[in-house]
Amino acid sequence: MPTENNSGTPCNDTCPVRKTADILEHKWVTLIIRDLLSGKKRYSELATSLAGISAKVLSERLQQLEANGLITRTVYPTVPPSTEYQLTALGQKLELVIRAMQEFGSQLSNIRTNSAD
Repeated sequence: MPTENNSGTPCNDTCPVRKTADILEHKWVTLIIRDLLSGKKRYSELATSLAGISAKVLSERLQQLEANGLITRTVYPTVPPSTEYQLTALGQKLELVIRAMQEFGSQLSNIRTNSAD
C-alpha cells in the first residue's frame, strides 16, 4: 500500500515529489547541478570540483542527467576531444531546490555549532 504525504495524496510513481527525489537521490547529482548553476563546465572542471567522485560515477551521473533532460552535452572536435556540460531550462528550475538545500545546510551548521558551545 503506498504511503501518503501530508496532503493525503498517495506517494506513488505519479507523485511530483517522488519524481524529483528519484533524480536527486543519487549521490553527487545535487553537487553536479550546483556546479552547473554557474554556467558551462568541462568534464575536467566537474571532476576537479567534486573531490572524491570517480570518473565512472561522474560519467554515469552526467548520462543520467542528460537522459532526464536536465543537462546538455556538447562535444568539440579537438585533439583531445573537449566536452562541455550545461543545464537545460528544466535543469535550471532546480536552482530553487539547491538554494533551499544550501540555506538549510547553513542553518544546520549554525545549530550544530551553537549546540557544541
